[in-house]
Parts: sequence; C-alpha cells; structure tokens
Amino acid sequence: MDIVKMFEEDSRARKRLAEILVSDESVRLAMINAVLRDVATKQDLEKLRSEFKQDIEKLENRLRTEFRQEIEKLRNEFKQDLDRVRNELRTEFRQEISRLENRIDRVEERVGNIEQRLARLEGRMDLLIKVFIGFNVPILIAVIGILLKMLFKP
Repeated sequence: MDIVKMFEEDSRARKRLAEILVSDESVRLAMINAVLRDVATKQDLEKLRSEFKQDIEKLENRLRTEFRQEIEKLRNEFKQDLDRVRNELRTEFRQEISRLENRIDRVEERVGNIEQRLARLEGRMDLLIKVFIGFNVPILIAVIGILLKMLFKP
C-alpha cells in the first residue's frame, strides 16, 4: 500500500516505472495483449455493423407493421364515426321531412278553408250585386224619366 501511495503522489516515479515496464519486452507484450483485448478490430466493427443493421431492419419492420395496424384502426374508427353521423343525419332529416309534411298538410288545409270561404263570399257578392241592381235600376229609370220630362216639358 505504501508503494501505491508513493506512485500516486510522485509523478516522476510513475514515469520511471512506465519506462522500466516498456523497456522489458515480455512486460510490453503482456501490456499490448491486455490493451488489444479492449480494442475493437475491423471484424468486430463489421460484425457490430451487421448486427446493428439487422436490428434496425427488425425495428423498421415492426414499426411499419404497427403503423399499418394503427392506420387501419384509425380508418375503422373513422368509418364507424362516419356511419354513426350518417345515421344521425338520416334520422334528423326524416324527422325534419315529417315536420315539413305536417306543416304542408296544415297549410293545404288552411288554403282549402280559405277557398271555401272565398267561394261563399263570391256567392254572396253575386247576390248583393243582383239585389243592388234590382233596387237601383228602377230608381235610376225613374230619375232618368223625371229628367227627360223636365227637359221636354218646360
């Protein structure tokens, strides 16, 4: 432990130890082998690249499938909503048509009543005109007769 403390505190001692270790061929080889275990080779990188590419393709396929399923789900929900709205509109439209038909029936009934009243009124007007003529024609003839008598007999 004292040796470790010494190397921690003294940077020159650490450098000297490194020089000694590097100068020994067997120690240097052991260090290189230890470091190489942690270094990635081209083959390691190619393998990792291939695995990464496969993982991305799997993820892409899964996402495509999920996306298609989600789109299909949304499509079905939209279709159901659209059908529901259509049915509601049909029901409301039919109700509105029924209300309009009832109003038209009432208007036709009122028009029929007005036509009957007009027919009775026309009949009364004809009678009134006949009575008017019946009373006033003799009076007019009498007035004309009196005026003619006054003109021809001074």
